[in-house]
Amino acid sequence: MATTTTTTMTTVSPTEHKSFSSHITSLLKFLSSFQGDLANATGPPSFLAPVSVTEVGCCWAQYPRLFSAAAFEPAPEKRALHVLRWFLSSLRTQLYTGIEFDKIRNGNGKNTTRGHSIRKPLNAFLGEVFLAEWKDDRAGAKTRLVSEQVSHHPPITAMHISDESAGVRADGYARVEMTFNGAVHVNQVGHAIYRVDRYNEEYLVPLPDVKVKGFLSGCLYPEITGTYHILGINGFAAEIKFWGESVLSRAKRNSFEAKIYRKGDSKKTAIYTVVGCWSEGGWTVKDAKTGQVIEKFDLDAPENQAIPITLLPVEEQDEWESRRAWAGVIEGLKTGNLSQVVEEKSKLEQAQRQMRAMEAVRGVTWEPLFFRSCSGEEHEVFRRMVKEWGLEREWKLEGERTKGVWRVNEEAVKGLKRPFRKGVSPTGYHETS
Repeated sequence: MATTTTTTMTTVSPTEHKSFSSHITSLLKFLSSFQGDLANATGPPSFLAPVSVTEVGCCWAQYPRLFSAAAFEPAPEKRALHVLRWFLSSLRTQLYTGIEFDKIRNGNGKNTTRGHSIRKPLNAFLGEVFLAEWKDDRAGAKTRLVSEQVSHHPPITAMHISDESAGVRADGYARVEMTFNGAVHVNQVGHAIYRVDRYNEEYLVPLPDVKVKGFLSGCLYPEITGTYHILGINGFAAEIKFWGESVLSRAKRNSFEAKIYRKGDSKKTAIYTVVGCWSEGGWTVKDAKTGQVIEKFDLDAPENQAIPITLLPVEEQDEWESRRAWAGVIEGLKTGNLSQVVEEKSKLEQAQRQMRAMEAVRGVTWEPLFFRSCSGEEHEVFRRMVKEWGLEREWKLEGERTKGVWRVNEEAVKGLKRPFRKGVSPTGYHETS
């Protein structure tokens, strides 16, 4: 979820591709010369997306029907399948964020990510908040997202998504680490917990690592590789194997193969299999025992389209909310005015540096609005599930790298009221009467 995070990208249209490709050399020089973690680095403005990393959680919340489906399924193995489908459906908009898919259909009426080179979203500043809702009248479902940048060094984003009427929620956080070695490697430290109140069930959801490839061709794209698990407290789990494009094996970009299996089965015998591509087309779900096709999930089908986001008008948002705080930068990126981008971005970033310096002098400790940090020892759900499923070596909590485990402060969310912080804005501390 958290995904959460700087893994998300937006795209360049094919008509912009030639101009975009001309900047690849400068980007490669920048990446090659940078030492250490790229997560907080400021790259060339021509590679920035008009969206902040605090909006990453939109990919988990913009499909209310899929988000809450597990709450209405009596069979536990099928609930695990619903959670897997929700996870898979989030990947395209998470990693190709900003694409208006309905405007880039190919001749067959399907969307394609080919020819759309990804860009890097804006690094969120400390205390940045993103609040949004999605209402699916057809399914009678409504999701709400609360996202906050709870740390800047290292960058950590925390998120809370809920459908109160269905009794479903997801809470997650992530620290992002980025390195360059011919490709950009994006490592996410963190996870999400998905909960269904009706069945008193929780699922441990991974945040996959991503490799950004395509530098030689001048058309950057993301790939997930490796194996990940979604672990259910109800005795069912999903194992997902990702792989990328390969000429030798004729593998298709963004491919995956997944299965639902039962705890205690050393052979991990599949109950359901899911095979397809998470960025284009979709996937097929089969009953592993009979081979019967249960579902063909089409990413571009009308019923699977993202629900339009509901936001307050920018002028009514709090100063700490993403769209308002980055308004000048976003406008410059959308209009191609890179001078405006640099000026507005520098203004905000310089103010943030001055605030941190002032806090150090005054001995002020920054406190997040909607999330709190807990000791990793308190995270009983994570430790119990990883141990029960025998994945202690593959999946570690690493709370020391994320300043603890981040959980939503439900009372603060319920009492949400603007202005969020009296006497202080993203551009500095101010005198109050």
